[in-house]
Amino acid sequence: MELLLNAIEIAGNNFRISLFKVDGIALKLPSFLIVIAMTIATADLYDQHQAKVQVLDFIGLKDFGGKPQFWGKVKTLKCYEDNTLVRTALAENGKGKVLVVDGGGSTRHALLGDMLGELAVKNGWEGIVINGMVRDSVALLKLNLGVKALGTNPAKTEKTNQGILDARLRIGGVSIQSGDWLYADEDGILLSKEVLS
Repeated sequence: MELLLNAIEIAGNNFRISLFKVDGIALKLPSFLIVIAMTIATADLYDQHQAKVQVLDFIGLKDFGGKPQFWGKVKTLKCYEDNTLVRTALAENGKGKVLVVDGGGSTRHALLGDMLGELAVKNGWEGIVINGMVRDSVALLKLNLGVKALGTNPAKTEKTNQGILDARLRIGGVSIQSGDWLYADEDGILLSKEVLS
């Protein structure tokens, strides 16, 4: 079976249509009907869309989730050593979305652990990118969720409800805001103002 030769998603009003080719026959299906794991290659996307993308120049980000390749529409959060709003964001419907958290690069507390990871999976999030730490890394690796972060620390955060949802972020030399598109794999992260095909 010749599967997933081409996968294009057209986004609008939280509804995506995917175009697939299976055994030479083109299929057009709503994304909520598709249970096939989609794969992306940031190197290929960069080659095809160099003028439209920015590379997140962020040395040290590592994969901690069970899904190293992920992509979606960005939702941003700026917080420092307090993950209260991480929970708030992940409690929302995350279908087709990636949460980007600027934790200021703090290595003293983890902004994500297994319980928040499970909440993200339950609510359909594609992935989470954190300029900060995670914990429960063995459990996170078992989840069908993309997770990139600087490293691990077993210490939990304070809960003071500090942070800004939908903040304009500057991470790795790139300006990031809610509504951007993020594409991640083992090679790194690309950001675009529009969905790429």
